[in-house]
Amino acid sequence: MILLRLTWFSLLNRKSTLLLTILSISLSVVLLLGVDMVRHQAKEGFSSTVSGTDLIVGARSGQINLLLYSVFRIGNATNNISWQSYQAISQHPKVKWSIPLSLGDSHKGYRVLGTNTDYFKHYRYGKKQPLTFRQGQQFNSLYDVVLGAEVANKLGYEIGDKIVIAHGAGNVALVEHDDKPFSVVGILAPTGTPVDNTLHVSLQAIEAIHVDWKSGMKLPGVNISAEQAALLELQPKQITAFMLGLHSKLSTFHLQRSINQYRKEPLLAILPGLTLQELWQMFGLMEKALLLVSALVAVSSLIGLLTLMLTSLNERRREMAILRSVGARPLHIFLLLMFESLLITFLSIALGVVLFYALLIAVAPVLQSEFGLLLYPQVLTLWQWQLLGILFFVGSIVGLIPGYRAYKNSLVDGMAIRV
Repeated sequence: MILLRLTWFSLLNRKSTLLLTILSISLSVVLLLGVDMVRHQAKEGFSSTVSGTDLIVGARSGQINLLLYSVFRIGNATNNISWQSYQAISQHPKVKWSIPLSLGDSHKGYRVLGTNTDYFKHYRYGKKQPLTFRQGQQFNSLYDVVLGAEVANKLGYEIGDKIVIAHGAGNVALVEHDDKPFSVVGILAPTGTPVDNTLHVSLQAIEAIHVDWKSGMKLPGVNISAEQAALLELQPKQITAFMLGLHSKLSTFHLQRSINQYRKEPLLAILPGLTLQELWQMFGLMEKALLLVSALVAVSSLIGLLTLMLTSLNERRREMAILRSVGARPLHIFLLLMFESLLITFLSIALGVVLFYALLIAVAPVLQSEFGLLLYPQVLTLWQWQLLGILFFVGSIVGLIPGYRAYKNSLVDGMAIRV
């Protein structure tokens, strides 16, 4: 107990340097916990980019390819699906709901998705969170468009603005459907998913802008106005993919097998959760790199603690000699330095955890509203406690070096300091 009190008063005597050291290590704790939480929740958010969807169905290709173009809007489908096949599967007794997806057009580099109102009703992300509107409402008229949050923010669109959709999915619009402009009727709230980078229109709108097109080319001499197109039968003939929600999870594998063996056309049904996990494994190196960076910051802070204690030893040799003169043994001097290191590390970790939660609570709403990054304040995981335990253990080891040097010095030093 006396040694602990002595350690505390010794630290208070160097409070300015002590506070800077504690702050330095605390910030490394904040970074270590922050990077680990971002890494963990990024993985969790990635795995739940689409949640509540049991199956995604597209033309037969690779599982990751289907996931990339249907969910992440990356790449293109190898083929389309007939509307008849979509209707036949979506009317299966085991299917609770379905969402058709039609891709192929864009606006200033952002993908345009043709779908129906079931998309806003059944699509889920994160922890089965529904899509919500920051402004406006879902499309009702033929030439209505609903924007993702990122599209609206980057391009500066507001409700009522007119936009023109381009043919194809490139960043440079070679051909535009400028004879059939769309009106912005809704802007979705940020989700932190590819929904934010998507423009949403109805399936009928996709058909309307292509009524005077064939095989990806505009028909020469044929011009059908927006008003004329609205009077036509705009039933889709093909879609790119569709999502399914089932009445029972138990029937997922059975229906998946049935779709994969569908005889009318080659189809592929994937489980989005499993495929997302498979895709995430491709980013494993990046995940480890983030953790390594935060660990290096923590190690550098502990090296700073070691440097501080070693540089202060010569200044404190008279202090150690006085302690020896009043009866302190070399072991007591060693334990004094050890306790200092342990106490500094403990206080730094405790302050770091407090700062971490305070910062998380303060910035989480801003990150969600501005960037769609969802960070939930939650109890530290077992792995995070292990990280803090490792940091505390290393901090105690750091104290061994100056403790040993002080032990040796105290054996030979008297009241007069030998320089």
